[in-house]
Amino acid sequence: MSRVIALVGSLRAESVTRRLAETAASVAPENVRVEIFEGLGDLPFYNEDIDNADALAAYPAVDRLRTAVGDADAVLLLTPEYNGTIPAVLKNAIDWASRPFGDGAIKGKPTAVISSSPSANAARWAKDDTAKAARVAGATVLDDADLAIGSILSAIDGKHPRDNSQIAGDIAAVVSALDAALVDA
Repeated sequence: MSRVIALVGSLRAESVTRRLAETAASVAPENVRVEIFEGLGDLPFYNEDIDNADALAAYPAVDRLRTAVGDADAVLLLTPEYNGTIPAVLKNAIDWASRPFGDGAIKGKPTAVISSSPSANAARWAKDDTAKAARVAGATVLDDADLAIGSILSAIDGKHPRDNSQIAGDIAAVVSALDAALVDA
């Protein structure tokens, strides 16, 4: 059983981005479990001054994130676009998962990025910035397994993304590509 940890770049409980993560969990192949990490909003902003055992005792969310990413076989990053780039909460999670630098929890993990936007741009800037941040953090970003969904609100028409066969199928292909990367590794 492959485990994929999904990090959602929107904190809003009913966000489309979160629903895309839920879709990933529901369309994953039988041998893959997609787990949505809860608690990105509990992470302090990355600060090397508090990145030590004594200080981190006050921030259990950091250990939970690092453990979840470290225990996962692959990472799925889901991002909306805020002001033309990656949301701070997702970038912060990548920063925490990248430390200690060169040996962080995300190092070497097959990683895919899914972006979406109400605009036709499909949050491509955020997708590209997310992939760049993950790559610099040490992740093995699968460029051929990314997905950018434009005009998402009209595509789902008030329904859950899993109810759109095209979107559900595209997300299933991303999750399958992460699993295939594990087999090929």
